[in-house]
Amino acid sequence: HNSPNSMDNTEQDAIELHGDEEIVEVIDLDDTEPGPDDLADDLEDVDFEDGGNADDEGWETEDEMEAEQDDSELTFSKHSGSVFCVSLDPATNSMAVTGGEDDKAYVWRLSDGEVLLECSGHKDSVTCAVFSHDSSLVATGDMSGMIKAWKVETKEEIWSFEVGDLEWLEWHPCAPVLLAGTDDGNVWMWKIPSGDCKTFQSSACQATSGKVLPDGKRAVVGYEDGTVRVWDLKQGNAVYVIKGQDGHQGALTTLACNKDGSLVLTGSVDGCAKLINTATGKVVGSFSVDGGKAKASKDDEETNSVESVGFCNTLPLIAVAYLEGTLAIYDLSTQVLRHRCQHEAGIVHLQWEESSSVVSTCCLDGALRLWDARTGSMVSEYRGHTAEILDFTINREASVAVTASGDNQAKVFCLQRPDR
Repeated sequence: HNSPNSMDNTEQDAIELHGDEEIVEVIDLDDTEPGPDDLADDLEDVDFEDGGNADDEGWETEDEMEAEQDDSELTFSKHSGSVFCVSLDPATNSMAVTGGEDDKAYVWRLSDGEVLLECSGHKDSVTCAVFSHDSSLVATGDMSGMIKAWKVETKEEIWSFEVGDLEWLEWHPCAPVLLAGTDDGNVWMWKIPSGDCKTFQSSACQATSGKVLPDGKRAVVGYEDGTVRVWDLKQGNAVYVIKGQDGHQGALTTLACNKDGSLVLTGSVDGCAKLINTATGKVVGSFSVDGGKAKASKDDEETNSVESVGFCNTLPLIAVAYLEGTLAIYDLSTQVLRHRCQHEAGIVHLQWEESSSVVSTCCLDGALRLWDARTGSMVSEYRGHTAEILDFTINREASVAVTASGDNQAKVFCLQRPDR
């Protein structure tokens, strides 16, 4: 820091540090290199554990400060490229699986970051990595469509298959059955490891997102043309197709269902979230925050894409996260906007806690934030990543969050909250 300002600050600090002592000469810092002994003396009194003095150091810029704040308990740094996805094992919540730009996925232990299984053999970025319902299997999928299934206990690959470009991958909620949606509009379903296969074909546009409903008999799939289909997994036919006036006017980006699967929430690049009754196939609600005003200077075409949606389990509330940084909390019964929680940057993903009205968001600014949906206020914020967070997940007890970031790292954060 050889700018005049940093010199002044250093002299200033010298004066503060010495208090009442008279400073006889101001050393020209550029000419005099302190010897190792001087440095050792200076450092003797510094308490390295205590980060509390950072504020006093006038020459530290705020950006540098933020990068140095790390609230995480553990950092997993085996990936050599961006980490795109993370999931926890549903049975014990003690293992995570992450997939990355380095064409690898790792299953690792949350407590110490120990690698339990390295999933190799992919030829493209691993964008999907998920545990089966009983945590015995892991499925990994790369962008080009290579999908592999692994047995966690024996650390072996037990199945692989290649499809078109992969959009999403999901396990059945109660059987070793894997579903995937691809670029060509197909949805695939396999029994693992036998590989018995069924496909659900629809118009040739991407199957951008999909979810098996809790009853295990139906799946809801969203497509690039804005349509939503409810598929009967056994019969292989689409029970409902939601499109046209009622449907979305742009590609589906995300979908979620409530606890019993009676309602599905869909989000799209058209800036809307739709509520669909899965028993009737009817759209029973539509939600949008008017994000258009701020964007008027740009193309009128540009809308505020919905990036993530979710239902609260404990109150009749839903959350919708928008690309321009608004987290909107709506009342499900009246469809009224309750709260707007503003973020500095785009929101990538949201997740409600299993048994509270707290919803978490991860953001392009690299922070994880917890919000109380009853008040709309932020409960806490966790930092430590030096790039955007691309995915995160929270355990059942809501005591731990695991994040995946563009800084090549995954992190484990302890969500300590005395109020619960």
